[in-house]
Amino acid sequence: MERKEKTGNLSEDAVIATEASSGRPAGEGISRTLPRVVAVVPALDEGPSIAAVVMALREQGAVSLHRIVVVDNGSTDGTAEIARRAGAHVVREERRGYGYACLAGVLAAEEAGIVVLLDGDAADDPGDLFRILEPLLSGEADLVVGSRTLGSREPGSMTPQQVLGNRLAAFLMSNIYGVKVTDLGSFRAIRRDDLLDLRMREMTYGWPVEMVVKAARAGYRYREVPVNHRRRSGGASKVGGTVKGSLMAGWYILSTVFRYSRWTPPARAPLERAGSTLGEAR
Repeated sequence: MERKEKTGNLSEDAVIATEASSGRPAGEGISRTLPRVVAVVPALDEGPSIAAVVMALREQGAVSLHRIVVVDNGSTDGTAEIARRAGAHVVREERRGYGYACLAGVLAAEEAGIVVLLDGDAADDPGDLFRILEPLLSGEADLVVGSRTLGSREPGSMTPQQVLGNRLAAFLMSNIYGVKVTDLGSFRAIRRDDLLDLRMREMTYGWPVEMVVKAARAGYRYREVPVNHRRRSGGASKVGGTVKGSLMAGWYILSTVFRYSRWTPPARAPLERAGSTLGEAR
């Protein structure tokens, strides 16, 4: 399959920083034709935090985002209007579910070369954005996930059941799919076309796991980078906030780990990635 990335507006300073961090001379190994980067933020009743998330994405200096898409997943607390006032493009997705919201944002970001996904509760740190993007920019990875395990986790930012479930799922994924997984973090980056090639089907809590295991089955190069994770700035967690939410999330996550162990990627999913860099025709 051949595909050309769309020209984007990642800052020149960010390109130079990427080249320096990778140990290459400036201009070597990273195409100057850069993709547009769009941040997608699924949100359900995140009124207390969504403005801070949008503003932090706008104000971080490393990456010039083409657009910030907030997907309102049926909020009743004014999340959509707050996000709009903060400078985001708002999409409404009435079907409840984390996967539905993420997919709606990805589809809305039709001009994107790369999509960055992060949560709207301010637990993910937009200051880590460039760290998430660097392996993609340097051609070293196709899917990058921010790992709270490798990075720092503020006390109380995850419940004990979340930590335990996360470790179990990561262990199973590593052993079944042959990729080193330490975390199921929401902060991640992938080329939009590559994500669409995975034909995502898990429209609730299984979405993050499905992305990783299908990427492994499709031969995508997987990379984790350390990130900072904070306590949510307000509201209740949809996963760890209740016993019912934790049990439901655990069931969806673990069942998804096993469901795609024999999944075969569609013909368009690129199986050989070695040596690819952004901006190249593939």
